[in-house]
Amino acid sequence: MKLTAGAGALALGFTLAACGGETASEEPEKKAAAKGDGTLTVGQLLPQTGSLAFLGPPEFAGVNLAIQEINAAGGVLGKDVKAVPGDEGDSNSGIAPAEADKLIAADSDVIIGTASSGVAQTVVDKVMSSGTVLFSGANTSTSFDEGKYAKPDLYFRTSPSDILQGAVMSNLLLEDKRTNVAILARQDAYGETLAEQVKTNLEGAGSKVATTSFYSQDATSFDAQVNEVAGSGADAVVVIGFEETKKLIPQLIAAGAGPSQLPTYFVDGNLADYTKEFGKGQVKGVKGTLPGAESSGDFQAKLKKVDPKLKDHAYAAECYDATIVSALAAIAAKNDSGEAVAEKIVDITTGGTKVKTFAEGVKALEAGEDIDYDGVSGPIELGETGSPTAASIGIYQYDEKGAYAPVKYIAGQI
Repeated sequence: MKLTAGAGALALGFTLAACGGETASEEPEKKAAAKGDGTLTVGQLLPQTGSLAFLGPPEFAGVNLAIQEINAAGGVLGKDVKAVPGDEGDSNSGIAPAEADKLIAADSDVIIGTASSGVAQTVVDKVMSSGTVLFSGANTSTSFDEGKYAKPDLYFRTSPSDILQGAVMSNLLLEDKRTNVAILARQDAYGETLAEQVKTNLEGAGSKVATTSFYSQDATSFDAQVNEVAGSGADAVVVIGFEETKKLIPQLIAAGAGPSQLPTYFVDGNLADYTKEFGKGQVKGVKGTLPGAESSGDFQAKLKKVDPKLKDHAYAAECYDATIVSALAAIAAKNDSGEAVAEKIVDITTGGTKVKTFAEGVKALEAGEDIDYDGVSGPIELGETGSPTAASIGIYQYDEKGAYAPVKYIAGQI
């Protein structure tokens, strides 16, 4: 199924005006990019701790696999790419700003991260002002295409904004004939944005939202919100959360609003393996959405070699692609500095000769060709704000053991 403008009521929200931004004529004259030190250094500001820690292993594995393949193919500008790991923590932990300082001090040209949109907001200005690229494989908040970020800068992402995920979730609910939906969401940049997108699309299609209940990201108890959902008369509930979902589901069950009592839907922030957290059948039938195209068994096997303990694969492909694109951009610029890399990133993903691997890209660049890298996460096709203009969203469903598997993938234009 492919969703584009004109493909249905919800699809109308997908088409944006070329992702916004000022025209070239409105931009001030650009200064020459700083000269790099000859070594492309890739910082990793990814979740080792915090409420998205389950996303850390696949994201680190994606970056590290890309670096292995880049270096095996000859590196960037004749030198191996250097990796510097860091922990993003949570947006309220204060970890990310200090770790960002560490990565900048280590001469990172590009920082792959963060997973959390809320965490990204605490470091994005600091990182960009240092001349370093911040390239996320998982940020989905619409805020990075708005306001002061609605112009070319040093921020990029390979994951689509929640405009697409919100529309796909809404279509899924309508396909399942859910007409009075409750939304239970964390109150942060991620939860508020996605909840609003789901609500807007549902109501735009003539469906109802029984209640939208937000809880603090610091909450230890969710009684008020759970009771609000349970008493709302909803025929389904969308849970927009992170690791706290492990606490929310038992409370929803106790209130008579668990997955077996009220059809439940997850999103990318809580689509995780729960085989060890929940009892048999507790999340059976739960459906969820996750940005990203179907990843091949070959790619997953490569990730497993990097991290044999890997269970989830969420955003591994997006982080892998962000790393590959950064390396190809440095080669195209003949300069490894963050500013030089940033000037080439959009060009690397749009127009030109199609390439699907780092090695193919290098060969084409050395032949003087303009390239269009299509990665393992999908077509990418970055717009001038640094966000994808085309992407896929996977729809998944849980079995009685608490493991999830893909049902289908939906492509959309943003």
